[in-house]
Amino acid sequence: MALRAGLPLQDMEFVQFHPTGIYGAGCLITEGVRGEGGILRNSKGERFMERYAPNAKDLASRDVVSRSMTIEIREGRGVGAKGDHIHLDLTHLNPADIHEKLPGIAETAKIFAGVDVTKQPIPVLPTVHYNMGGLQTNYHGEVVTLKNGNPDTVVPGLYAIGEAACVSVHGANRLGSNSLLDLVVFGRAVANRCAETIKPGAPHRSLPASACDKSLANLDKLRNANGGTPTAEIRDKMQQVMQNNAAVFRTGETLLEGVQKITEVNKSFADVRVSDRSMVWNSDLIETLELQNLLGQAVATLVSAENRKESRGAHAREDFSERDDVNWHKHTLCWVDEAGNTRIDYRPVHMYTLSNDVEVVPLKARTY
Repeated sequence: MALRAGLPLQDMEFVQFHPTGIYGAGCLITEGVRGEGGILRNSKGERFMERYAPNAKDLASRDVVSRSMTIEIREGRGVGAKGDHIHLDLTHLNPADIHEKLPGIAETAKIFAGVDVTKQPIPVLPTVHYNMGGLQTNYHGEVVTLKNGNPDTVVPGLYAIGEAACVSVHGANRLGSNSLLDLVVFGRAVANRCAETIKPGAPHRSLPASACDKSLANLDKLRNANGGTPTAEIRDKMQQVMQNNAAVFRTGETLLEGVQKITEVNKSFADVRVSDRSMVWNSDLIETLELQNLLGQAVATLVSAENRKESRGAHAREDFSERDDVNWHKHTLCWVDEAGNTRIDYRPVHMYTLSNDVEVVPLKARTY
C-alpha cells in the first residue's frame, strides 16, 4: 500500500531464510529442535555443520546454516531421489524427551512429511522466513522518508511496526526470536508516540471527496479483470523467479536475469484473469490483490539485491563475497511506480545511541 502510494521500501535485498522448513510443505521446524540435540545430516550421514561452523555447529545463525545446507546440496550431498534437500535427525534422542519437549514438532513432521521423528529424519530445506526490509521508521515507529535531502523526514500520521517496518534494529540479518522486539518494543513505542502527539477530541482532517476513488477503482478493475492469465499462473512464475534468482546464494548474473524476468512477470499482471465477480467470500479476488502487493515487493527486492555490490548478512553474493563498509554501509531505498519502473537512493546508517548509557556497537566481522 505504501509502495503504491509513492513511498520507498528500505533494505528489501535482505531476506532471511529459515534453514529448516519441511521439504515440499514449507512448514517451519523450530531451532529448538537443534537446541535439544537435533542434527543436520547429508546423504552420507555426516554432521556437516562441523565443517562450516566448528564452534556453533548446528546452532549457527540462520543464514550461515541455510548457506551451508545449500552448499551440501549443490555439491551433490543432498538427500532424497532428487538430492535436493537435507535430513534433520532426531532419532538418537530419547523418544520421551521428544514427546515432552517437542510434541508440536513431532506432530507437524507426521502430518506434513509423513515421518515418525523417533525413527526417521525430517526432510528439510531453507525456506524464506523474514524480510529485514520494509517501511523505514524512526525509533518512535513513525515512517520516515528521504525528502529534500533529509533522510529522516517524518510522514505525518503513518506508523509501521512488525515485519512491515524497517527500524532497522536487525540490520542485514535478524537473529532468532528478535521478531518479538519488532512487536513488543516498537508497538509500545508507537502507542506512546500516539499518546504524545494526538490530542483527545481533535477532529480528523477533512478528506477530499475523491480520497477513496483510486482504491475503489483498483478493486473494481481487478474484480472485473478479464485477461488471459489466471492469478495462480502469474504467482507461480513470480515464485520461480524469486527462488531461482534471489535465493540463498546470489551472483550478478542471476540477479540481473532476475530483474529482467520479474519485470516481465510484473508486466504480465496487466493480463490477469479473475473468474469470480462476486463481492462475498471472493478468494480469487483476494489472492489477486495479494499478488499485486507481492509483485511490487518482488521487484523492489530483486532490484535492490542486484544494486548492492557486496555481501552483508543475509545478502550473500558469490561475485562480491566480502562486506564493503566503505561503499555499502548504508540503507537502500527503492521506489516502484505503477508501471513497475524503479528508482534507487540511500539513507545513512545511524551509528550513534540516544544516550551515553550505552555505546554504539562497532562494525565487526562475524566469525564462527
